[in-house]
Amino acid sequence: MKAKIGSVLKFVIFLGVGLFFVYWFLLKLDDDSKAAIWQSFLSANYFWVAVAMLVSILSHVLRALRWNMLLQSTGYHVKTSHSFGAVMVGYLANLAVPRLGEVMRCGVLRDSDTVPVQKSLGTVVMERTVDILAFGITLLIGLALAFSTLKDWLYDQLVTKVSSLPNMWTLLAIAVAAAIVVIGGYLMFYKKLLKYKWFEKIHRIIVGFFDGLKSIIRLKRPWLFVFYSVAIYVLYLLGGYIIFLALPETAGLPFVAALVLYIFGTVGMMVTPGGIGLYPVLVWQAIAIYGVGQEAGLASGWLLWSSQQVVVLILGFAYLIKFSILKKQTAQ
Repeated sequence: MKAKIGSVLKFVIFLGVGLFFVYWFLLKLDDDSKAAIWQSFLSANYFWVAVAMLVSILSHVLRALRWNMLLQSTGYHVKTSHSFGAVMVGYLANLAVPRLGEVMRCGVLRDSDTVPVQKSLGTVVMERTVDILAFGITLLIGLALAFSTLKDWLYDQLVTKVSSLPNMWTLLAIAVAAAIVVIGGYLMFYKKLLKYKWFEKIHRIIVGFFDGLKSIIRLKRPWLFVFYSVAIYVLYLLGGYIIFLALPETAGLPFVAALVLYIFGTVGMMVTPGGIGLYPVLVWQAIAIYGVGQEAGLASGWLLWSSQQVVVLILGFAYLIKFSILKKQTAQ
């Protein structure tokens, strides 16, 4: 009961943050600006919006194929349709509570393909680790390619505010020290604690989890895994650039602007469920650097966000129903 209440509270809090951003920025807009944004939606070329949605679906397919490689290295062979469906259900769950989707998609594969949650969760954590690395590389590439355009913005937004930030190195040192104490204590005493059933279950989960983490070491075709990873991020950037083509005000933006857009938009996805409210604003802030006005910038952000979420909602709910039926059939 407490877990359910906690999940509801998290959902309300994160959704509330997103809706606050929507309300706050709409409140700042006058009637003329709102009318201009609406007019931008009406004048958009929805052929390019549809193409962007197809690109988004393709990136999800590649993510499912990449995840399959990690699962196979742990000894489990999952249908691509099942791993793709689990990915979409996971994205759907993340709209409610951030990071819930990672657990949700592992639970789906447990029911559909009998993959232990602890092992699949280990592969998901490894996949996310690769994503963090890929985002870091993308960030560095974006800063290098767009530095001449971004340098003034970076100085105004970051350098002048560094003095007000807390001592991050101290917090990092405390976190590392705590991790060392916990891991060290576990390694020293786990053999003695195995006589307790509750600890044996925890130990089995931890072993399975780390077995999933080691999946990347046992990859049979690591070059294909790298190819999938690069292709996923290329498609992310391509989707943003295609949305530029949907509006006359953004059609002339360079491809590097899509790189800056992706970096800004990712922050929005991290802060609110699915980036609701914040994502379109950050998209506008990203392309405003290139001289795009507020109305066209917000319209572009809402078009990109809406096209992505429509894909997640349709496919996520469709596969959620499919897996529910499959689970009942298996039980019978």
